[in-house]
Amino acid sequence: MLTTSDEYSVLVVADKMTLKVAGNRTIECLEDKGIPVHFVLIERACEGDVKKVGEMVGEVGDVRLMVAVGGGSVIDVTKLASVRVGCPFISVPTVASHDGIVSSRASLRNKKGSISIEAQPPIGVVADTEIIVSAPYRFLAAGCGDIISNKTAVLDWRLAHRLKNEPYSEYASALSEMTATIILNSAESIKPNLEESVRVVMKALVSSGVAMSIAGSSRPASGSEHKFSHALDIIAPNPALHGEQCGVGSIMMMYLHGGDWMTIKMALETIGAPTNAKELGVKEEYIIEALIKAKEIRPERYTIIDGGITEEAAMTLALKTGVIE
Repeated sequence: MLTTSDEYSVLVVADKMTLKVAGNRTIECLEDKGIPVHFVLIERACEGDVKKVGEMVGEVGDVRLMVAVGGGSVIDVTKLASVRVGCPFISVPTVASHDGIVSSRASLRNKKGSISIEAQPPIGVVADTEIIVSAPYRFLAAGCGDIISNKTAVLDWRLAHRLKNEPYSEYASALSEMTATIILNSAESIKPNLEESVRVVMKALVSSGVAMSIAGSSRPASGSEHKFSHALDIIAPNPALHGEQCGVGSIMMMYLHGGDWMTIKMALETIGAPTNAKELGVKEEYIIEALIKAKEIRPERYTIIDGGITEEAAMTLALKTGVIE
């Protein structure tokens, strides 16, 4: 536990918006305890900003803890920087849009889209429900989509275990499925401007992160639906939120698994998350292209779509599940 000392300092990482929302308050709380604080502002989740944070740690010289205040971009940048400089970090999410706030993987954007990189999870999460509930509801609904997609991620993991003899954790799998079930069963009670909704979603997001830590990978929460989402990031000029795309992807992947895809779709509709291309704000042809291209994303991770899907089959899948009209 950190106490007052002249021998170390804390580095707070934020962007311009999250500095105002919670960063300044975080800095004040630390300084009130007599802890020296430095801060660095980032712009987006890219390699340049990861280096920027790392260089700040090197310049200060006595940083023993980093605090990431923000959404996915800020937290992902801090995750990678913390690994590279050998410094732990705490996650202070300002939105609850996906389980990246607690997971060990980070997504960076480059000219080709986004790439997923192994990093490290935070040593702690401080989630102020009053701050998170004040964010646009779209982010919370997206977080629900990301958690619900654990259902298909676990099915893909089991499939890879059976067909490819991939290591599998029953405990991590059960925990991941439980978090998805909680959100599915709570769909009617997850509403805008309700702190209790934030608490439910945050607990599920943290549990999902724990499942990944137990598994030693993102397998319990990332399967074919995530491959679809990452492919859509590359293809669509203006992709939707990660959790939104994973939710829609999970509808289609559950159909391929022969499972209850309608329950997933109805839960997302009830929550107010997208269930089709129109609601995602992407063209229908991008959905088809992403389904075809998805097998190229992380080819080492076997899923139900890794055998490939033809354009005709992709069209049929998207039509039958109502993702395109």
